[in-house]
Amino acid sequence: MSFRAHFLSSRSGLARFARGLESAWPRTLQAVLPNACTLCGNLSHNPLCTFCDESYWNNGALRCDVCAVPLPVTFRGRRASYRCADCIAEKPPFDATFALADYRAPLDTLAVGLKFRAQLMLAREFARRLARLAEDAWQDTSECPDVIAPVPLASRRLIERGYNQAWQIARPLARALRVPADATLLRRVIETAPQSRLDLDARRMNVGRAFEVARRVEGQHIGIVDDVMTTGATLEALARTLKAAGARRVTNFVALRTPKN
Repeated sequence: MSFRAHFLSSRSGLARFARGLESAWPRTLQAVLPNACTLCGNLSHNPLCTFCDESYWNNGALRCDVCAVPLPVTFRGRRASYRCADCIAEKPPFDATFALADYRAPLDTLAVGLKFRAQLMLAREFARRLARLAEDAWQDTSECPDVIAPVPLASRRLIERGYNQAWQIARPLARALRVPADATLLRRVIETAPQSRLDLDARRMNVGRAFEVARRVEGQHIGIVDDVMTTGATLEALARTLKAAGARRVTNFVALRTPKN
């Protein structure tokens, strides 16, 4: 081999090594050096330190199987299923909802950090916990969705934010559950106003015809992912659209659930 060929080969090898080191370095640092707990700021290798994890996540709240609203302690006991009074009176178009905790302090800061501060490691944390919650509830893998899709963002908000926080949760969740994830299965066809300042009836009207299904879903179990479930109007609209397209079952996966009171 000539000196020139040897030099070029060595330089190419060094370049590949440098690229590999560059991609692996952040992961190596994360494994070796502690970060700050998102809630209290103490040193932690995980998004939440052990104290905050044990203090705020493991509240053991009993929730409605359908909408995940917290249920009174009087509901405890051996039952095949648990439903709140609203879901008994009028069942929503979706069939089940998994939620990790209530949307209240201090956990609400996690949702804010993911949505508005690009703290994307929180999405992976939400996904890991949601996968474990679902697997603990299911009898076997046949209850797992056929595909998992995020609540689609309005185009303007997606451009402003640069990412869809629901998709950031959906992708690792699907990977943990070993099912496909589809970022484009659900499309927002009407640019709706933000839901945060609307009451329940206005929210339902706002998103009632806002979505469409991009592919065939006949007979399928669809999982929908969002960061926060407030009134459920958006998830109701999506589930109604999916059921109209032939979906067999719709299950929601949300990180946090706003209590009704």
